[in-house]
Amino acid sequence: MKAIIYTPQPNAKRIKVYIPYKRTDFRTDIKAMDSSFWHHNQKLWSVINIETNYNKLKSIFGNDYILKESKATKPVQRRKLSEQGLKGLEELERTLTLKGMSFSTINTYKYMVSVFFSRFMNQDIKMISKDDIEGFIYQLIKENGISESFQNQMINGIKAYYEYVLGMPREFYDIKRPKKSVVIPNVLSEEEVFKIIQFPRNIKHRALLWTIYSAGLRISEVVNLRINDINSKDGYIFVKGSKGKKDRKTILSEKLIPLLRRYYIEHKPSYWLFEGQTGGKYSVGSIRKIFRRAVLGTKSNPWATVHTLRHSFATHCLQNRISMRHVQIMLGHNSPKTTEIYTKTIEINNKKIQSPLDNLFKNNTLDA
Repeated sequence: MKAIIYTPQPNAKRIKVYIPYKRTDFRTDIKAMDSSFWHHNQKLWSVINIETNYNKLKSIFGNDYILKESKATKPVQRRKLSEQGLKGLEELERTLTLKGMSFSTINTYKYMVSVFFSRFMNQDIKMISKDDIEGFIYQLIKENGISESFQNQMINGIKAYYEYVLGMPREFYDIKRPKKSVVIPNVLSEEEVFKIIQFPRNIKHRALLWTIYSAGLRISEVVNLRINDINSKDGYIFVKGSKGKKDRKTILSEKLIPLLRRYYIEHKPSYWLFEGQTGGKYSVGSIRKIFRRAVLGTKSNPWATVHTLRHSFATHCLQNRISMRHVQIMLGHNSPKTTEIYTKTIEINNKKIQSPLDNLFKNNTLDA
């Protein structure tokens, strides 16, 4: 039986492949590739969708493979809402705004509820049962192949409408959720981070990347930094109203301070630390472009995103024996369990850790 390479859809992030059970040689070579991943539910392997990986797969399989077209995910359809449905969305937006939820959360919930409304357009929403809702979500999974993330967002949106707008009891909208996946964050090595943050020649671009990595910031947090949030006297950065509307302090690198001073003298921002050419906050999209150019220019791992710098910050802190509690505070995590995931990203090799077997050889003579 031959291996199967599924030709990726336009803009797909990964190339998926099927390896016959008996072809252990294929599996060994796939495992050795950067970014290879085993999709347990689909029984498929995948690698990052770049031309070099595609050519590598064909080289591994030789003549023992066939090409198959990947099935595109069926888009979730929405119908034009009735006046009652539009009124329901307005009530949801008003309620969530008064509760102080973020703009992005409100928009996500509105989209999910609009899909829900379009399915039950001709029914009284208050009369829809919990079984009806779970059946609707099951249909999206089977027909549209929605992800676990989409499924959870749909449930959150429906719950928000029933709880906050209709005031329904909790047992009504206690809807079954998918089992939560334990995903290990992508992390760059210290050498890769150094090359990436040093790549930009533009001082503002370089200062942006240095700030994100050195303080473990989210991309939304760096664009919201004000000049006064940099406290060089006491050595911290103040992060106001981050995720969950929490304020926190994180570390201000001593190496970052002179770079920020040079940047300030050259660009003279007026209020926000990083401002666009016409004033106002620097755009998130521009930061992503800066980072992507740096990744390509340094030939670093192509799966890396701006958020990978935050994951790398946390991992490198733990590798350098900074306490878990300090890392938790700097990242702004409510629970130490959230921070503990980074213990799984620490690099494991015999240069950093000594095996008990090596210790045995110190005082004993053993046959290999």
